[in-house]
Amino acid sequence: MRELSIIEDGALLIRDGVIEQVGPSRRVENLAAARDALEISADGRIVLPGFVDARTHLVCGPWLLEEYERSLEDVAAGAPARLAASVRAVRAASRPRLEMLGRRAAREFIRHGTTTVGAASGLGLDEKAELKILRAVNALDGRPLEVAASFFGANVPPPEGEEPAEYLRRLAETALPKVRRLKLARIVDVRVGEDGFATDDAAAYLERARKLGFTPKVTAGEGGAGAAVETALRAGAVSVDEITEIGGSGGPLAAGPVAVLAPGIQFHLRKRPYPPARALIDAGAAVALATGFSSHACPTCSMPAIVALACAEMGMHPAEALTAATINGAWAIGRGERVGSLEAGKQADLIMLNAADYREIPYHFGMNLVAMVMKAGSVIYPRMEFP
Repeated sequence: MRELSIIEDGALLIRDGVIEQVGPSRRVENLAAARDALEISADGRIVLPGFVDARTHLVCGPWLLEEYERSLEDVAAGAPARLAASVRAVRAASRPRLEMLGRRAAREFIRHGTTTVGAASGLGLDEKAELKILRAVNALDGRPLEVAASFFGANVPPPEGEEPAEYLRRLAETALPKVRRLKLARIVDVRVGEDGFATDDAAAYLERARKLGFTPKVTAGEGGAGAAVETALRAGAVSVDEITEIGGSGGPLAAGPVAVLAPGIQFHLRKRPYPPARALIDAGAAVALATGFSSHACPTCSMPAIVALACAEMGMHPAEALTAATINGAWAIGRGERVGSLEAGKQADLIMLNAADYREIPYHFGMNLVAMVMKAGSVIYPRMEFP
């Protein structure tokens, strides 16, 4: 994760939104195909892959300012109350309003250098509201932020009166076929832990999802890192998200699933400790960073801020944090073959920073160094013509 393959005085040749060549400027500029190309100068700046934020609730309803203020006085009660408020707000909002709020968030993601996000539902907690969220998410995809939607109807256990296993069976038999038929998501997520579902029930649910053609994903609930990893390995999940403790899960994660860490949630909800990035990396796990963006848990769209948190509070080296915020995030949502790094044949998603060294990202915490964002070969921020 520390090997960034930096090219000093480098250049990219892009054609039809795809990186055709990458290497030293002298070689790329002398290619025949480069002679008539539009040149964008990055003198004195660095160019990186666009950030890939593997874990967000892109469509999450309005801000919860009153709940936030109350939570400053009662930390323990704050998180559940804010989640409940978010669910009520999402259920009450129309789909056009949810799309409008999601579009505002998408613009902020882009301004801070993010070009691809994983967007979970999970804040509706009934079939009607969950499908409304996914329809809004799909309306935002490619405009111009790329969105990988996931169905997270199994975010919390059902209300008293219905067995968790029966609830998951019902989701698999009713909601998942609709999501598949309407092409609203390719990923299915389930929370495993004390505030989620048991390993056997979750694994059976994900196996049903896999047979329908979905990619499995697991979210670690309270005290559930080991169980979440076990579930992910059994289901062949692409990632285990929101890990906050390692237990014995570091070694097994080296077998495949990406560990997605969202330290912004700990920061905003004032929970400690921060996710165990150093222990996971040392155990051989692939680690990705994410904002965990939502109205109730982490209302930030800034991956640079998350990179700074990871370095300051989680023992990550700046190069590791950059890898975690780009290519590892891409693999965590099943898109690593197309985005997350600057390689020939990949989509031309990149950012230019007002910085001469990538280590300035965590060094200048709280600052937005993004000067330009390109998505699939088109400059989407700022919207300007280059000479």
